Amino acid sequence: MSVKAFLSEYWRVILLVVFVTAAVAALFVPGGIIADDSLAGQADDAENETVDESLTNLQYGLGLDGGTRISAPVVGMTAENLEIDPEREAEVEQTLYEELELETGDALVRFDGESGLSTAEVFDDDVTEEEFAAALQEAGVDADEGDVRSGVTQDTRDEIIQTIEMKINEAGLSGGSVSQSSTVGGEYFIVVEVPDRTPSELRSLLSERGIVEVVAHHPDGEGGQANETVLEEDDFDTIDAATYNERTGHHVPVSIASNSAPEYQQRMIDLGFVDNPGQCDYENPEMEGQNYCLLTVVDGEVVDAHSMGADLAQTMGSGQWADDPTFIMGAPSQQEAQSLSINLQAGSLRAPLDFDRDQTFSLQPALADQFKTYSLFIGVLSVLTVSGMVYLRYTDVRVAAPMVVTALAEVVILLGFAALIRMPLDLSHVAGFIAVVGTGVDDLIIIADEVMSEGDVNSQRVFESRFRKAFWVIGAAAATTILAMSPLAVLSLGDLRGFAIITILGVLVGVLITRPAYGDILRLLMTDK
Repeated sequence: MSVKAFLSEYWRVILLVVFVTAAVAALFVPGGIIADDSLAGQADDAENETVDESLTNLQYGLGLDGGTRISAPVVGMTAENLEIDPEREAEVEQTLYEELELETGDALVRFDGESGLSTAEVFDDDVTEEEFAAALQEAGVDADEGDVRSGVTQDTRDEIIQTIEMKINEAGLSGGSVSQSSTVGGEYFIVVEVPDRTPSELRSLLSERGIVEVVAHHPDGEGGQANETVLEEDDFDTIDAATYNERTGHHVPVSIASNSAPEYQQRMIDLGFVDNPGQCDYENPEMEGQNYCLLTVVDGEVVDAHSMGADLAQTMGSGQWADDPTFIMGAPSQQEAQSLSINLQAGSLRAPLDFDRDQTFSLQPALADQFKTYSLFIGVLSVLTVSGMVYLRYTDVRVAAPMVVTALAEVVILLGFAALIRMPLDLSHVAGFIAVVGTGVDDLIIIADEVMSEGDVNSQRVFESRFRKAFWVIGAAAATTILAMSPLAVLSLGDLRGFAIITILGVLVGVLITRPAYGDILRLLMTDK
């Protein structure tokens, strides 16, 4: 048989080999087939960070790597279906801040273009529903206590999930995940799962709203000091990783958006910062009324105070700075600088999480390592058991050996896919892999039994006829399995979701790749013409 004829005749086997090769590359090639740049540029603390020298590119979830899962509701209340002119949204929002004495970021008025109505939200657990409704009425909005409900909107929850995902990625916590779950009563929880972190570490990351502001601390003209917010998170364009040098200490290099830079430059000139570079002693009471400090404020707390440098003041004074609007934001330590960089890059949490009602699950890494060892042992044991039973059933190496090899190839392909997409494997996924081995071998046994149902097969035409009958049975069973598992894969049902996803993927890989390849292998070994 020529090479062309062989390729045409046994292309399914070749396809299986290609997928297995790609899976092996995804598993063992350093960095994987697709480079992951999400952690590039992160500054690591040498005292706390270690290098993960795993033999594979697989990532593990809590059950196999240890870590913490925190589930917490969002703090806030919502008034919906409000008739607010879009041009008055900022005015209504400002009234809520004033009437309810809210901190920055604790109120939001959002217009829905589809319904033509607006939604107002307050993210402060000290505000009552009566006070919220009264503040809306003070803003000229027709609302009463009945229009206010506990909880926030889906848009707000989506923004929180997106922000936390970015915080996890920027912090270099690979394998973390963020999702949403709900109770029967309709209360929603944000579920954050991060391997290899203690509850206190994860809670510390999530408790920070990350609202970053640059505040100008300047003389008020009457012998005292005044504070004015001159930059907010929307004004920043690019944020680099935290860094350090002896001259400036710990800091984060940033650049300002081109539409905000001229206004910021002019404000620095108007407030006198350009004419008074280097004049900042924030903690010295004798400097009251003389300080020109730029304060880095995170969640309402001053984390750093520094003066404007002479070089920066010169370029601002000449008007050239706005053409290349870059500067550095100082921090007292590497940890603070890293946190500042993460908050700026990920953005602030739209609303805080209620840790008074959180649910926390934590697993120690040592126990997780035991689970990983047991999972490997069970996997090997299941393969050996299946191999033995298959051989006892057929006592024909031509039938049994390809069956075992094909089943293992299916697992390798799934592991490669998991490594490729950085799927954190957990105990539920391990159960799915074992189920895939079992159902896969079941299908292969159906093929072998059907093909050998009337004795040895010498004719390829007879083989093809019997194989098609078996494949119809396998296809129907696969469709039934996918339909049964789909609800578990879609709904937020915890570990059951991981089991369902691996099972569905295994069925698809089997029907589309491994089962047809096994048929070709069996035909090659058992037919003469």
